[in-house]
Amino acid sequence: MRLRTMLVCLAVVPTVAMAAQVTVTAQRLLAQSEHLRTDVEAGERIGVPLVGLMTRLQAERAMTAARWAGTSVADDDLREKRAATDRAAAEVRQVSGSSSDAAQPSGQSDGHLDEVGARLDQLAAFRKRADAHSGSAEQVVDYYTGVIDDIIRAYQYEFGHAEDAELAQESRPAVALFSAGEMVAREDALLALAGPSKELAATGFSDLLDALGTHRYLYDTWIVPYLSPAEQASYDKLTASDAWHTKIRIENAVVSNHQDTATGVKLPADVGSWRAAHDAFAPQLAALNADRSRSVLAHAEAKAAELETEVYWLVGGSGGTLLLVTGVVVLTTRSVLRRLNRLHTRTVAIAEQTLPEVVARLQRGQAVDAEALPAVAGHQDEVGRISDAFARVVAVSVDGHRQLAAERHGFGLFASGIASRTGNLVSRQLSLTEDIQDAFGHDEALLAQLMRSDQLTVGMRRQIENLLILAGGEIPDPHTDPMRLADLLREAAAEVEDFRRIERHALDEASVQPHVISQISHLLAELLDNATRFSPPRSKVVVRAELAADGLSIEIEDRGPRVAAAGYEEMNRRLHTAPPYSVLAENAHRLGLFVVGHLADQLQARVTLRRSVYGGTAAVVILPGELLVPTEREGEWGPVPAAEPGPATDRDPEPAAVLTAVRAPAPEVRQAAAPMPVRLRTEQALPARSGPGDGARPPLPERVPQTHLTRQLRGPRAPEPDAGRDAATPEEVADAWADYEEGTRTVEAELRQDQP
Repeated sequence: MRLRTMLVCLAVVPTVAMAAQVTVTAQRLLAQSEHLRTDVEAGERIGVPLVGLMTRLQAERAMTAARWAGTSVADDDLREKRAATDRAAAEVRQVSGSSSDAAQPSGQSDGHLDEVGARLDQLAAFRKRADAHSGSAEQVVDYYTGVIDDIIRAYQYEFGHAEDAELAQESRPAVALFSAGEMVAREDALLALAGPSKELAATGFSDLLDALGTHRYLYDTWIVPYLSPAEQASYDKLTASDAWHTKIRIENAVVSNHQDTATGVKLPADVGSWRAAHDAFAPQLAALNADRSRSVLAHAEAKAAELETEVYWLVGGSGGTLLLVTGVVVLTTRSVLRRLNRLHTRTVAIAEQTLPEVVARLQRGQAVDAEALPAVAGHQDEVGRISDAFARVVAVSVDGHRQLAAERHGFGLFASGIASRTGNLVSRQLSLTEDIQDAFGHDEALLAQLMRSDQLTVGMRRQIENLLILAGGEIPDPHTDPMRLADLLREAAAEVEDFRRIERHALDEASVQPHVISQISHLLAELLDNATRFSPPRSKVVVRAELAADGLSIEIEDRGPRVAAAGYEEMNRRLHTAPPYSVLAENAHRLGLFVVGHLADQLQARVTLRRSVYGGTAAVVILPGELLVPTEREGEWGPVPAAEPGPATDRDPEPAAVLTAVRAPAPEVRQAAAPMPVRLRTEQALPARSGPGDGARPPLPERVPQTHLTRQLRGPRAPEPDAGRDAATPEEVADAWADYEEGTRTVEAELRQDQP
């Protein structure tokens, strides 16, 4: 997962969670507000008719009980009471029927309204029973009481406000007021049922005591503690009235001064003043109940409006917060990503440009500017600490490369010193060989042995030069004059032990700069030596040189085993890559390609290995034109017949001739040269540059086939003297034979694969 995605997720997840929470909260508040408004609407639409019906039923119940007990009640008054009850019942039925099409309140009053309607359907029957005095008076009173209880339950469910604790707490005193009022009204009906005899049945007296105790408990516990200051003032005014005191006095007398009789309970004479007292405080008690109901409805309306306002503020504030969070997240994410992008760009630039340049400068032994490297700034934030950590890594890496470069430079100096001293010894050995040649040149057998020793010494010198090249040094070149291309090819071939197998073809006449003669000769010698070693012993190795568009092209072709394309790719990689010492150590027995690569890099030449048309390997060397000069004889470059005539055996130098061509500078000249021994090895066919009069040695004669034979060779050919035992060590012979067998097996395997 990308960092941008992670940052966006870190911001989106809490933002979405907050938005979801705000949405859920807003929906809940809106639903609660809607329920409250529905309750308010239902309270105004249903609550008022229910309270009116309850009041009418309480009045009708008291009058019906009084008439049943024998109290004088006018028929018109009873009909008026019943008519008022019927109007209230019709209104409740109408409201209950229309509520099915309107919004229902939060409570469950719909079922209770149905119960109220079902009981009201029995009202006419109970009226007839009351008029006919059918049954008992308690049954008629219980019917009215049951209807009123259903009305109170419906009202309680209507104003329960279960979803709002504050309103639920406030609605409890309202319901308790109606319940307490019903207990007082029930007490009034029971006292009316006592009639003029002031005697109640035992069950009626028990109900009277229950109603008295219940309404006192409700007032003391559930009403008075929850009244508002205005309601408390109204209640205090009610309880301080004479009518209320009369009520209390009559109730106390009933409780304490009643008398039990055989047929029931005899009430005290004070109950006669109950009716006047009840008619006096009943309107005040009803007003208190109505005020409490209206207060609850008003509070519910205000609460609904408050919830809607809270939703608006919640949505607006949350929207603003979300926008702010989104802006902060966008700015923060862009800032972090911008810093990380700069850090990435800077890191990539250091890794791909700065560090390679620093390493290259260190490998060349040059100083490194500290300002080019990242510095530790001591940042405290996370991105800054990553930058500082990378700066420390770069510093450690540069220090490691600096130490490795110093060690490599020191080792190069050490190897150069060893090579220089060893090279001086080899030069002295070659000089000694030349002195022996001058002294014993008449002994051809000895000359053959000297030639063998000379070849081994020359090979030793080339290996020492390889060490000097790989150590980072340069081959000193004592040449002061340009050298013809044909002579250069002869000098390179003379460096190879098996030089007799090399055919040289200088197709163009050209010369090379004197300061690169030794380097070019060494490069060609390594390639020729490699070609002779990895080709069949009797096969020829051909070297051709001709001018090309880019300079001078030299091609060395052998008849060795076939090499796969991957093998050429690996060898060309060695030619074009400067290996570390670890790779050199792993390939210590095959360092020729690395040496050729170093020399090609110094000469700005291109060396490529590929398959030849004969199935072997062809090495193509392209020398730049800046290394060439016109020949002294022509004055310009141009094609001349440079191929040497005659058979290959005539072009190969004989042992004595080659050994005669070995010359070394005087000891004082060798000491004046660079630490590497000078190399002046040429073949006898090179033209002389000085005559006998200049103090130098006489010029070497140029050999012409069949014209410079000695007297001994003109006669019958005698058996050649034994050249002696080969000076090669068993290890060298084993290595050469192993290389040859490996090449032979490779060719056979490839030939088997090519067969259909």
